Amino acid sequence: MPEPEAGNWDDYRFALAVFRAGTVSAAARQLGVDHATVIRRIERLERGLGEALFQRRASGYVPTEAGHHVAATADAVESAIINGQGLVARAAARLTGTVRIGAPDGFGSSFLAPRLGSLVERHPELDIQLVATARLFSLSKREADIAIGLSLPQEGRIVGRKLTDYHLKLYAAPDYLARFPPIAGRRDLERHRFIGYIEELLYSPELDYLQQVAPGTGARLRSANLNAQLQAAVAGLGLAVLPCFMAARRADLSCVLPDEITLVRGFWLMMHADSRDLARIRAVVEHIYAVVEAERELFLDPGRGA
Repeated sequence: MPEPEAGNWDDYRFALAVFRAGTVSAAARQLGVDHATVIRRIERLERGLGEALFQRRASGYVPTEAGHHVAATADAVESAIINGQGLVARAAARLTGTVRIGAPDGFGSSFLAPRLGSLVERHPELDIQLVATARLFSLSKREADIAIGLSLPQEGRIVGRKLTDYHLKLYAAPDYLARFPPIAGRRDLERHRFIGYIEELLYSPELDYLQQVAPGTGARLRSANLNAQLQAAVAGLGLAVLPCFMAARRADLSCVLPDEITLVRGFWLMMHADSRDLARIRAVVEHIYAVVEAERELFLDPGRGA
């Protein structure tokens, strides 16, 4: 297996970024450099090792056997550096550095974003990046330092635990309910329009819940973004299954069949095993747990409780 040359770690860092991202352009964005710099660094490393690390294809860079070995070596070095940072941070009085949080769009934008203020005030030198979008985040590829997901991965060096359960119910705008036939039971839902996810863009099977609410129906308006679904429901475009923490306290939405329809899902907080002891990561994790615990009832059906 190729071994890193003295003082040559930076080239290995570039190779690891390409290995994780799959393309030079994506690696360049992650590293904050231009496309040509990444290519130059990879080519220099290949010349020094006397091995081709990637096969250049139209779809991206595919690692060779040597590329896999180099990526494993670089990953181990990166892990050692992260662990070393943790030791240094524990000896320091203040927290500095960047912490990126990957979270589902609804939880990230509606709940977490407004509750990061006290964390920023306590640690003014901490750079918090919140990526709130409908996708899975790869902690192994360092796409985020902390990820909030709907399930715990079964593979990889990922650690985490349940953050909270949350309830979902069926909602519609009062204007929509006034214009369409009354809903006294589930069978009445057959005559109504639904708002939901685009099936092929579902990033987690836990989000495929429309058939649990109204079997045999399909959404007339679809979006991969939960906030877009909520806004469509507020505009009176149809019925939508929405988390209680987003919809229950809104005056412009009414709960439909509140005694019959309640779904339960869960949020999990995860991080890579190599970074869980970093002081800056621990501080952010503890803050997220604290704000969720302080308002746990927000995530539950107001009519049912825990």
